[in-house]
Amino acid sequence: MPFHPPSITELSPISDTYGLGLSDDELAEFVPHIKEVLSSWDLVDELHEQIRPHAVTRSWGRPDHNPFAAWYVTCDITESGDGPLAGRTVAVKDNTAVAGVPMMNGSAALAGFVPDRDATVVTRMLAAGATIAGKAVCEDLCFSGASHTSATGPVRNPWDPNRTTGGSSSGSAALVAAGIVDIATGGDQGGSVRLPAAFTGIVGHKPTHGLVPYTGAFPIEQTLDHLGPMTRTVADAALLLGVIAGRDGLDPRQPTDVTVPDYVAQLQRPVAGMRVGVLREGFGHPEAVPGVDDAVRRAVDVLRTQGMHCEDVSIPWHKHGRKIWDVIAVEGATTQMIDGNGYGMNWQGAYDPALIEHFGSRRQADGTLLPDTVKLVLLTGRHTIQRHHGAHYAKARNLVPRLRAAYDDALSRFDVIVMPTTPLVATPIPVADAPRDEYLARALEMMANTAGFDVSGHPACSVPAGLVDGLPTGMMIVGRHFDDATVLRVAHAYEKATGGFLLPPKVGAP
Repeated sequence: MPFHPPSITELSPISDTYGLGLSDDELAEFVPHIKEVLSSWDLVDELHEQIRPHAVTRSWGRPDHNPFAAWYVTCDITESGDGPLAGRTVAVKDNTAVAGVPMMNGSAALAGFVPDRDATVVTRMLAAGATIAGKAVCEDLCFSGASHTSATGPVRNPWDPNRTTGGSSSGSAALVAAGIVDIATGGDQGGSVRLPAAFTGIVGHKPTHGLVPYTGAFPIEQTLDHLGPMTRTVADAALLLGVIAGRDGLDPRQPTDVTVPDYVAQLQRPVAGMRVGVLREGFGHPEAVPGVDDAVRRAVDVLRTQGMHCEDVSIPWHKHGRKIWDVIAVEGATTQMIDGNGYGMNWQGAYDPALIEHFGSRRQADGTLLPDTVKLVLLTGRHTIQRHHGAHYAKARNLVPRLRAAYDDALSRFDVIVMPTTPLVATPIPVADAPRDEYLARALEMMANTAGFDVSGHPACSVPAGLVDGLPTGMMIVGRHFDDATVLRVAHAYEKATGGFLLPPKVGAP
């Protein structure tokens, strides 16, 4: 269908927006030239049809029984009986495409979208023998560290159904913690793999930025986007990481020389003599729940029993990480996720035109579909961009090398650094009509230690650090870029020393 040429009525507001000062008569002089240029749009449509993937038909359904409200849809997709994931069931976070299966990304603004190709990580898991058991609920546009914002309703914690699972990979965490699936994928832009892992007592690994291709997952901000494993054991996290990591040629975040070691085999290397930096600035947050810091200090003592040398280290820039993240995430998501309908422009990787058009048309037709967390981002981001034209985003990005170097300096002296994943334990889920202040506070209060590592790109793994008042807490282990193997090795040694991680008590669906 030929691209619709604009009328004077359509062009006049554009002229006004940019202050072009063009009269209707002057705009009329542009119309034939615009129409001629638009013939290129027609050709691109025609050519793209030749490479557009064919629609995939796969069976899926709404779950009859949905403990913890963690499933968005269920399915049963197996493409190979062989491979390292053969016989394993996987929940895919619903920000990640499974062809022929609905993808909502937790949001009414994406409802009704069905992707026509698998994300790279899904293709790799299926080739490795996995069974995709369904799409796990995630928070609305993934902009929450708690589990009360999804358009499908709150996801409940298997340890206490009245409390959050954490977010935004909320359904993935609940399904793994409850033993409903073997493993799951999560996405992490501010802590969204690690926070729900800490709140539900499982393992959540945010890989080095660029190690795992993000192709086929709904973007928020390309410098912050990560996908990673969520599992019951460190060995399973290492196994899944080995399957999904590596270049796909479609994600320019990935270095050309990225290599994927045998993460499972690396777990068996000795840890005695390794140096562990215990990050002072990761403790003592004013919002900390009493007992969380002590639980992580006790976990550090366990590392000592394995022959590791643990001592405090100070990285003052760690306290700046969340603030730098605020500017990048708010202005970056405003321009990329909202104004750019997920992808924005100037991206040299793969795009999903169907997702862009579906999401763009729905959110533009009805902005009320966006959650309050994203409304906060959009109001703040558009305000600052209009006043300063993106200068603060540029300043924040210019500070990233300083933040990264501060961590790298410590990691030149230590093999890993550790701290609480979050100062909190799982908080009560706000009631449906909770005040906006409570809704926003519960969604964004837990990220003090996690957000900076999305900015710096370092690998970071959350492992259970014991219980505080009967609720799980997490210890985060951070390592050098592309040295995910060492992070997982320390995590595995800790898990073995504790005799394995506790499972949640048997609780029924609320």
